[in-house]
Amino acid sequence: MSLLPTMLERIARARVDLRMGLPVILTTGDTAILAIAVESLSAARLADLRDLGQVSLALTARRAATLKARVYDEDIARIAVPTDVELGWIEAIADPADDLQTPMKGPLTSARSGDATLPRLAIALVKSARLLPATVYVALENAGDFALKHDLTLLPQSATEPLLNKSSPLHPVAAARLPMEASQAGRLHIFRPEDGGEEHYAIEIGRPDRNTPVLARLHSACFTGDVLGSLKCDCGPQLRGALGQMGTEGAGVLLYLNQEGRGIGLANKMRAYSLQDQGFDTVEANHRLGFEDDERDFRLGASILRELGFSSVRLMTNNPGKIAMMEKTGITVVERVPLKVGENEFNRHYLATKASKSGHML
Repeated sequence: MSLLPTMLERIARARVDLRMGLPVILTTGDTAILAIAVESLSAARLADLRDLGQVSLALTARRAATLKARVYDEDIARIAVPTDVELGWIEAIADPADDLQTPMKGPLTSARSGDATLPRLAIALVKSARLLPATVYVALENAGDFALKHDLTLLPQSATEPLLNKSSPLHPVAAARLPMEASQAGRLHIFRPEDGGEEHYAIEIGRPDRNTPVLARLHSACFTGDVLGSLKCDCGPQLRGALGQMGTEGAGVLLYLNQEGRGIGLANKMRAYSLQDQGFDTVEANHRLGFEDDERDFRLGASILRELGFSSVRLMTNNPGKIAMMEKTGITVVERVPLKVGENEFNRHYLATKASKSGHML
């Protein structure tokens, strides 16, 4: 029946559930877990989990390394939650906000045996919901009956994991003329992903020839830099500089991708900023939160370019990762156009970190 939700729609529902503090059920074969994001966990629901069995906490290997917890599952750690600890203990393990004030956490006992497939999937789901990458879970029997009885979202691992790893298809929604400071000949295109995620935008300057390489930039949304004029990064100057150069040349495409904070979301980006105020650099802050250096999906940009009819670009970037991803996804980069603007006393260390740890050509 077409009115039933597809797997993609069930995953979107699961993201909303996790953000609101509801548990989701993950299954593989005869095994199942009931998982809740730590960020939205309540004391009452923690007590309910404990009524079902031994509660465990899944963390990424990045966060586990900060806590000096042993990692036996390569990319995640499964930590046994003591029966006598309260919600605050779990939150402190997941959130590095008070790490410097209380550096000694634990004791932390990592699981060595058992399958980590479902806890790993739970972490991936929580990440995709732009929450802290930490989840509590408990083993569950009769998962199907439990899901029906409690009206909970159930996701089989075999169908969910491939969709989470796949870049969601984007579809054009609307487009209209938009005169801008950079160019009166502007046009804004809106693209919506199938997975219920944030919409992405293409700003077209002039009438670029589809048969020649277009001056293009993949720009990740930065509310603090683009809107507020933050001096902690160079995003705002890069946005205005790219549009300005396109306006001067009379043609170009700027792809505005809603992947705030290198793909971790604005809330987590502010958590990272708070850690930077404690002395950590950008990469270290992301790792302490449990994220990788960069969680963005640049395949989205390639998809939009193809949808607009472009197959080759003169890419405005300092990031070699963007060039590699464009080439990998079938968009030919005929030229890298440097975009070195916006350095100041507040972001000098940030830019140096991008160069030394992320390979940016600055």
